[in-house]
Amino acid sequence: MLVLNELEIRARVGPGNARAAIEHAFRALHRGEATLADVISMPFQSPEGVAHIKAGHLHDEDVWTTKVSCDFDPGDGSPVLHNGVMLVLSARDGSVVAVLADNGYLTELRTGAAGAVAADLLARPDATSVAIVGAGSQARFQLEALLEVRSIDTVSVASRSSRRAQEFVDECSRRGLSARLCDSVEEAVRGVDIVLTVTPSTDPLVEAAWLEPGTHVTAVGSDEPTKRELGPGVLGRAAVVAVDDRRQTAAFGEVHHALGEDLNVVTLGELLDGVREGRTSAEQITVADLTGVGVQDAAIAALVLREAGSR
Repeated sequence: MLVLNELEIRARVGPGNARAAIEHAFRALHRGEATLADVISMPFQSPEGVAHIKAGHLHDEDVWTTKVSCDFDPGDGSPVLHNGVMLVLSARDGSVVAVLADNGYLTELRTGAAGAVAADLLARPDATSVAIVGAGSQARFQLEALLEVRSIDTVSVASRSSRRAQEFVDECSRRGLSARLCDSVEEAVRGVDIVLTVTPSTDPLVEAAWLEPGTHVTAVGSDEPTKRELGPGVLGRAAVVAVDDRRQTAAFGEVHHALGEDLNVVTLGELLDGVREGRTSAEQITVADLTGVGVQDAAIAALVLREAGSR
């Protein structure tokens, strides 16, 4: 049995090789070549937190993965604590093949990679500016992955924690990006090419009226029925709403809050395979609603094993 810790995993996989694995997972899910289990959620009250248990199997792999991901809010203004572990098991006899003690790194990485897949499929090719709502660890993973697919030079940041937002802005500036701290979400969002929302908010943060024609929005925070980052009408303005999985986003996701609207919902797998259209003009608004699916975990875990020489 292989056991890898976070540092060993980080040395093997990053944004550069994660995106291809995640694209494969979305294609397999669309084609019926993957099995996706229902999500189990476990809430905690003191301190406030939640654990998500997700599982998936890519049929071209002889292993499957179950993942426990935990988020805890210390309640003192410091960043949300992310943790977790992945178990990789044989799809032949159920034996444990590997324990990936990643402390949540692989979940962060595959979520960022999914955001890059969505942006590559839906954002305008000439997009150069991004607004990031939230300044936690996933904001950094999303930006790092986005830089792999678009020539971003301007970053606007809005967060409920001005301290964390300033730290993020400083990091962006040090890497040569034009970065600014915004006093409000509206200030950050107006006039940019891409909007990324990476918060645990239960109240809408982005309003439809703030989006300029041609904007692409990726929302990744709505992973429970009570969470919501996009205001009423945002999805309605979108020419295309891309999701990772229809059934899951209908249960909890931005689409979950707009089930009565007439939306053009497609999956990332359908877009990757070319069976549905994404953006067809520079003026269209597009949205990606990403709830995170277990086949992403199966794909990223299989990548780790390959890079470790175990497959």
